[in-house]
Formats: sequence, C-alpha cells, structure tokens
Amino acid sequence: MKRIDKIEKYLKEMKWTIDELRDRQGLSTDEIARNLHLVRTNVSKELNELVRRNKVIKIKKRPVLYIHRDMIEKILKDKISEEIIEVDDIKQLIKEEKEQKIEMSPFDCLIGSETSLKNQIEQAKAAILYPPNGLHSLIIGQTGVGKTLFANIMFEYGKKIKRFDDNAPFVAFNCADYYNNSQLLISQIFGHVKGAFTGADTDKDGLVEKANGGILFLDEIHRLPPEGQEMIFYFMDTGTYNKLGETERKRKANVLIIGATNEDINSHLLKTFMRRIPIIINIPSFEDRPCSDKVEMVRYLLSKEARRVNKKISITEDVVKALIGSVTYGNIGQLKSNIQLICARGFLNFMNKESIDIDFKMLPSSIKEGLLNFRNKRKDIEEISDLVNGKLIVTPNDDRILISLNQDLSEPPFNLYKIIEDKISILKSEGMDEQSIKEFIATDIKIHLKGFYKKFEDTKNKKEKLLSVVDENILDFASEIKKFAENKLKRKYSDRFIYALGLHLSALFKRIKNNMVIQSFDVKDFLKYKQEEIETAFEIKSLIEKKYNIIVPDAEVGYITILLVNIEEEKDAHVGIIVAAHGDSTASSMVNVATSLLGDLMGEKKVEAVDMPLNISPNEILKTIIEKVKKINSGKGVLLLVDMGSLCNFDTVITEQTGIKVKILDMVSTPTLIEAIRKSYAYDLDLDSIYESLKDFRGYATEVKNNSNKEKAIITICSSGQGTAIKLKELVNDIVTNITDEKINIIPVGIKNMKNDLSEIKDKYNIIASIGMKDPNLPVPFISLERLIEDDGEELLRKIVSNHSIKIVKKDQDIAVRNLCRDSLNQFLTFLNPDKIINLLIRFCNRLEIELNKQFSNTMKIKLIIHTGCALERTIINDSIKYKDSVLNLNKDIIEKVRNCSKIFSDALNINLIDDEIYLIAEMLCEQQY
Repeated sequence: MKRIDKIEKYLKEMKWTIDELRDRQGLSTDEIARNLHLVRTNVSKELNELVRRNKVIKIKKRPVLYIHRDMIEKILKDKISEEIIEVDDIKQLIKEEKEQKIEMSPFDCLIGSETSLKNQIEQAKAAILYPPNGLHSLIIGQTGVGKTLFANIMFEYGKKIKRFDDNAPFVAFNCADYYNNSQLLISQIFGHVKGAFTGADTDKDGLVEKANGGILFLDEIHRLPPEGQEMIFYFMDTGTYNKLGETERKRKANVLIIGATNEDINSHLLKTFMRRIPIIINIPSFEDRPCSDKVEMVRYLLSKEARRVNKKISITEDVVKALIGSVTYGNIGQLKSNIQLICARGFLNFMNKESIDIDFKMLPSSIKEGLLNFRNKRKDIEEISDLVNGKLIVTPNDDRILISLNQDLSEPPFNLYKIIEDKISILKSEGMDEQSIKEFIATDIKIHLKGFYKKFEDTKNKKEKLLSVVDENILDFASEIKKFAENKLKRKYSDRFIYALGLHLSALFKRIKNNMVIQSFDVKDFLKYKQEEIETAFEIKSLIEKKYNIIVPDAEVGYITILLVNIEEEKDAHVGIIVAAHGDSTASSMVNVATSLLGDLMGEKKVEAVDMPLNISPNEILKTIIEKVKKINSGKGVLLLVDMGSLCNFDTVITEQTGIKVKILDMVSTPTLIEAIRKSYAYDLDLDSIYESLKDFRGYATEVKNNSNKEKAIITICSSGQGTAIKLKELVNDIVTNITDEKINIIPVGIKNMKNDLSEIKDKYNIIASIGMKDPNLPVPFISLERLIEDDGEELLRKIVSNHSIKIVKKDQDIAVRNLCRDSLNQFLTFLNPDKIINLLIRFCNRLEIELNKQFSNTMKIKLIIHTGCALERTIINDSIKYKDSVLNLNKDIIEKVRNCSKIFSDALNINLIDDEIYLIAEMLCEQQY
C-alpha cells in the first residue's frame, strides 16, 4: 500500500462521536507520523496532497490538525437525519399553531397566501415552530419574486408567536458584496481578531454574534466559498464558531439561519451544506402565479400610487393585461417599475383632474407589447377579463392596501410626483407650451425610473446575464485565461474578454458534443502582423484541452486570436508624442526640458525621445521609431516631431506596419514640443487637430494670438441644442463668469445638425473651446462633460480662457459642485430651500477640509453635501437614520471634528444633527479616505 493511501485509510477509520469531534477536532502531523511509524516530513507532504484532493480537511490552528472529510459527513449525517421533517410533521405543527388561535398571521398579508404560496407558508411556519429553536431554511426563486420580503415575514411571524423576543435582531447580509474576497466574506459573517489578516487592526464582531437570539438572513448564499459553507454548517450543527484568526471554536450563539438564492442549488452549494437545511422554500416566479394573484398585485401596486398622489386611479382591462404581459424577467420588481411609470405619465396628463384615467393608448410601446404575450393564452385572457370586468379602479383609501413590513427598499429615494409638479411650474414660468412640457417631463420620468430600477434588474450586470446561458465554471475558467493572456502579452484586457471567451467556449463545447464540422483557415494569413497573439492563442488552446479533456480544432485558434487582438482594455487615450532628432542627445535634451516644465500637467504620461547619431542607418532609425510608436500609442494615434531629412516620409510606412495613425511635423523645437504636450495632455485634442494647429507654429515669440475681432465663444454640445445642452450652457456660463468679467458667449449646439451649426458659428465667433457629449474635432480644446465636473475641470477651463489673453478674476471656486448639488437637493428636499442652504453646506464641507487637513475630490464634495442636506431635512421632520454598526469602528477624532463643524447648522438654522447622523458622515469620511 502506498504511503498516501495508508495515511488516508488511518484517518478514515477513526471512530469518533460528535462530542469527541467537538473536543479533539483532528489529528496533528506528529500524532499521525508517530502512530504509523513514518517520517514527519513525508507525512506532512502526503497530508497536503490529500487536502488538495479534497479528501482531508485541514484545520488551521496550532498545531495544524487534519480530519477525513467522510468521517465528519458520517457523524453529522447521523445527527442531522434526526431533524429532517416530513410533510406529516409540517401538518401537525400547523395544526398546533391553529389551536393556539393566533389572531392574524403576518403571512396573511402576502398575495397568494391561500393559493400559490400556501405550501410555502406552511413550510415557513414549520421552520419557525419546530422545537426547540426552529429549522434552518433556504428560500429559492428568481430575482424579484420577494425572497427578502418572505424572510422578513418569517421573522415577524416568529415574534408574533413569541418564538423571538420583540427586540430580537433580524440581520440581513448579501454574500455577493464580498464575492471576490472570501477572507473578508467569512470575516463579515463570523468576525475576526486583531491581526487575522492584513488590515485587521482591531477585533470585530461578526453577523452571527449580532444575530444572536434572532435570524441571520444570507442573501445570494451561493456566493459563499466552500470553506465559508463548511464553517456555516459546522455552526448549524454545534451552535459554536470561532472568529477568523482564532484557533478554537469556543464561541456560542443561538441563531436561525435563512439563506436565499436564485441559482441552481445543486450546482452552487456543497451537498454536505444542503444536508443541514431541511426546509427548502421555492417562491414561484410571477409567470407561474395564477391570474388572480397577478391581478391582485397590479391592484395593490396601483393602490400605493393612489395613496401617494391622493387621487383615484383607474386603468382599463387592456392596460391590466399589458402590464401583466410586460413582466419578462424582473418579476414583481419589474411590474412595480412599469406601474410607477404609467402612473407618473397619468399624473402628468391629469394634474388638474380629480382622478387619473389610464387607457391603452397612453402606454409606452415597451409596455404595450406586453399584450402580445397573451396571443396564445385564451384561458388567461378570459380569466383576467372576469377578474377585472372592464376597469380596475383604486382609491387612496382602498381597503386592499396590504401590511407593509420593514422598509421597502425598492421604493425610489425621491417623490416623483413632487418632482413633476416642481418642473412643470418652472417650465411654465419660462414660457414653454403645454405639449412641450409634457414631452419634456415624460422623458424625465423615464430617465428617473430607469436609473433607479437599474440596480433591481434580474440581469444586474453582464456576468449575471451570461450565467443564464453560460455555466459559471466556464466563466471562471475564462477569467483564468484572461490573467494568463495578460501575463503573457504584458497588457490588460477588459471584462469583455471574459464574457466573449465564455460565450465562445460554451458554443464550442456544444459544437464538439454534436460533432459539427468547423471550417479551418490559415491563422497566420488571417492576422498577418499578430504573431505574438497567435502563439498565445495556441497556448490557450492547450489549456482548454487540458482543462476539459477534449481536442480543440486548430481553427479555433483564429477566433481566440481575434479576441486577444481586439478586446484590449480601454486606456486613458491621448495622442502619443515622439521626438526624433539627429545628434547624440538632441531629442533627449528637448524632452527633458519640456517634461521638467510640464511635469505636473503630464502626470505619469511620457514623451518618447529617439536620438539619432549620424552614423546610424535610416532603416535602424525606422525600426526604433516603430517600436516607440507601438509602446506609446494609447488609441488616438502618435505625433512624430522630427528635425529634417528622410524622417519626414516615414508616416505612411509606420502606419502600414503598425496599423497606428501617425502624423509627422518637421522643424521640431522645444516650444513646438511644449505646445504639442499642452494640446495632447491638457486639452485632449485629437491627432488631426494638434497637427493642424502646429503646422504654422514657429515659437511663442512669433505666434499671433487672438488677433480676431470676433467675439469669443465656447460651444456646449448635447444630443439636441435644447434641454440638456441649455442646462450645460448655464453650468458653463456660471463657471466662466466666475473666472472673468470679460464677455464670452456660451452657445449650445445639438449633435444632429452640429456640422452645419458649427460652420455658421465659426464665421461669426472666435471659438476658444468646446464642452459636452461629443468631440466636434475643432482645432481648439475639447472638455468632456465628465472631465468638466472632475477635480481639475474648472481649472482646465480657467487655463483655456487665460491662454486667450483674457483677464482672469479670482472669485469663488467649485461652481460645478455648487450647481450639481443644488439641482440634486431640489429633487430630494421638501422643507428646506436648497438655494438658501447650499452656501451653508459648502462652508461645512470647506471647514471639514481645514479641520482634517485634506483636500476632498469633487465627487466626495458632492456626496458629502447632498448627504448632509438630506440629514438636515430628516432632523427637521424627526426622521433621522439610526447608525447600525459599532461606533467603536469609527475614528473618534473624525467624529469630534464632524460634530464641531456641524455647529454651523445650529448657529445658522437652529438645527442640531443627532449623534447617529454625525456617525454616518464620519463613516463616509473614513471609507472614502477623503
């Protein structure tokens, strides 16, 4: 018998009871070596191999202990088998509950409690009632079916029957939040001790400790790594656990665990883990609910909207059918989104009426198409018609309003109807006609709801979409291939590489399974200049064959190569600059001077120098320049500044051999290089614009600046010349008037007619910059909308203005921040006037910067100002948020400085922020690290 088999057999035949297992936990390397008369180092080597094969469990303590996996499963299986309950047990428990004559169960509030959810509710009740401490449960179902709500109701039911104390905790945690860091994920659940891992500076309690005496709800539980699942099922069995970094499981807690997942439990959860969960509750999708449930859900959600607007709402039978049919992936969450959209539109059309009447013609096309889903469902059509009977009418006092448990997290954080009223008032005061107002607001409504509900879609991100058609193991393997390719080719790939390769592998495996012939082609002819990628693709082909034990046709290498060539990570694109000049150090000297002058502007970006001693042949120089071009190109081409000679004709040759656009300027000088750097790195001009602007440049002394008598103008560009472009014009105008007292015209332009409009504007004005959604490729600096609101956006515009001999006036800073915050607070605040408090909020932010000796980013300023503004309003209406985490985890110095700075509000407004609001602001500062 081999040594490794002998060690495994010895561990497998250990006869321990559950109590012995709890006490001993495993055997050390020394014990095994001594008992089997083997050398310790050999035993250690074989044990590690058994762990790798998943035969043996390694328990990290001192000394390290080992135990055979089969032994644990047998002991725990014997124990758990006594707790598996059958249908008869459930019925008996429900019978006992009814005999207790409980007035009204929280489950009665659920639509479908007597129909589609009847069995699920009985399971849930049994899980809570089962003596002595209930049974751990798993809720499965698609995103949007109400798994979190169902878990909350289980908890409320437990309190109703006195299974839990009134002050018992319900702790919810989404395992996906720490999906990519299993160590932190386990730390969140069980806690950690100081020094358990890098960054663990203090002891921290886990969620298990916080949930003691109540329920721990683990959403997306399939995200738990195998070691996390093992720790959870050990806790389920024994009620004991240890924090990350502790060696002994000596902590105890009485916690009922409820998990939730939208994945196949057989593919994502360990079998040993599933054996510990006797109650599995399957919540049906919206599609699988009976028509009576679907109509009642529409009625309920309409009732909530009727209460918000305090008006009667009626919808026709066809609208009900369209709403039900429009639910394709998002279940109840998608239905809620669609109902809020049509109610908001209805509110817009019937603002001055006593009721809102919505018919089929008023629906957006995306919802109208829902009616087509009933084409082959004659029985459903008839049943809905019987239930609705022509019209569905709800009132603000509708008695069908169901019990609302806890906070409904899928409610928008804004009052949409108040926003509509406010915007209509503003647009009317500006003279806009009624039809234009309706069109404007209708688009606004859609943007508001689309933005808010984006996070609730079933397809949360591209990976989630792919998981419905691609196995997660394939995507994980594609992720490994991405890392391999990055290391091999010394470049970065975007996540699109993972998604594209995952889809391709999934299709490849299907073709191989079905013996489909794949046409071949000569890869080297197909990608003539990509030999390095082809070689890497062949290595990836070998990795696929080894991983899945299949033969991959050579033709597949071509498709993999295409991915390697075309899905490189998007970079911070700018025009690359190379200086090539004759002499031992001529080019290098120019570059050194320019970069020393403009270092702050360039950051980590570089300018390449090519020195050309006179004894080097043109072919060698060309070869060197081609390598430099490949190195420095980031997607917008390369400007080659040369002194003279044959170099002037190299641009076409370089482009042909590299595929990279190159422009060449001769008569290079240090001033020319400085101007090229400014226009590439500061103004982000494209290659053609830089080339055109420098063709006749011969140094700053001879350059003619602003010799035009035309008025100066800045162009703002959006999807149309109105709406958003006008709003952008206002923002830019505020910034410009804050920079200078001289007149600069701000002219909004729409993308559609941009070319013609710009032609007319150029005849009349001297355009000094363009700002907005799209670069118009003018020979002037362009600032994207994102860049404008970043930390250096206003400063960049200030430099552009100053470079046109316009007198700069020192005034207030952060105009973009001020305007963006004021607009956002206009949406969120009801009682406070944003125009009145915005200056106070900015002063608060500035004081914090001084107190903390830090410079906040614009993003941080906006977040801090909006949060604090909302905190002030919550304080006024006595609805402040409670800080749920431990205050001990916060920096005491930051807390005190926030408290001191907040006195500005008590002095000016007589508003005192409570401690919980102070803690939330302090936490924001700690997390962002300014």
